[in-house]
Amino acid sequence: MSKGFKVFSGNSNKALAEKICREIGIKLGRCDIKRFSDGEIWVKYAENIRGSDVFIVQSTNTPADNLIELLIMIDAARRSSANKITAVIPYFGYARQDRKDQPRVSITAKLVANLITVAGADRIITMDLHAGQVQGFFDIPFDHLYASAIFLKTLNRNEFHNLAVVSPDVGGIKLARAYAKRMNAELVVIDKRRPQANVSELINVIGDVKGKNVLIVDDLIDTAGTFTQAVKVLKDKGAQKIRGICSHAVFSGNSVELINNSPLEHLYVTDTIDCSKTKLMKKVSVVSVAPIFAEAIIRTNKNLSISSLFDTDKG
Repeated sequence: MSKGFKVFSGNSNKALAEKICREIGIKLGRCDIKRFSDGEIWVKYAENIRGSDVFIVQSTNTPADNLIELLIMIDAARRSSANKITAVIPYFGYARQDRKDQPRVSITAKLVANLITVAGADRIITMDLHAGQVQGFFDIPFDHLYASAIFLKTLNRNEFHNLAVVSPDVGGIKLARAYAKRMNAELVVIDKRRPQANVSELINVIGDVKGKNVLIVDDLIDTAGTFTQAVKVLKDKGAQKIRGICSHAVFSGNSVELINNSPLEHLYVTDTIDCSKTKLMKKVSVVSVAPIFAEAIIRTNKNLSISSLFDTDKG
């Protein structure tokens, strides 16, 4: 029988975990995470969790230490006799490696799923998976939340008229269609093709953006190469104001410079990943997903429906 629930956090995004706890009205649980001189990770819960439902907030973006921290925290909770252990993973790293698309490569998303399950997690809560089929890699309950629930509220505060919603690649059509439907906008898709190795990409815009305001919808931005290339092409095609939304701001390499120098008017991102880099980007606003995760945690603890509140990605 559960003795209530507690929320703990690893080091990947403690700021988001603290926001989640403030939304719930509780204090973030105390957990000591240290490293030996060689970098080996050591975890100890600094309070009693025996019989408690434990929620561990930890994104698994790089470095790999974030994933290892999560696994050790799950194992430590299991060995401390927690009642149920839920891994709250705002950004599920390695989800892009969801299939064997080349010879002799790993299906790393499945490997990560196995590691989390074997470590002792009873449930997963995550947001906007890069590949939805990753849910099937788990044999434990899996709740998939959508940032659209918070983005749509933010976008409604701004004027969006004569709008076209754009998917920057074919893989993002489903997500873009969901936004287009809810915003009564046209759907446009950017189709990129590389005719052969070491030859520049041929880019086709499927749909009309001339004279329209544009909203580019993407689940994550990593190097920002594809995203900023899409912005440039749309501008060349006659688009007016170009805005973007992105669930996971990975922002690696020279992404900050690319976005700052692009003709993009504004970009909205969430705080599923530590967003300290956005301080260098005047065009970027951060929308917190803490309210969604807080409500999901409360409902999970009370065995209430989550999909009825957050399954807004149906297009």
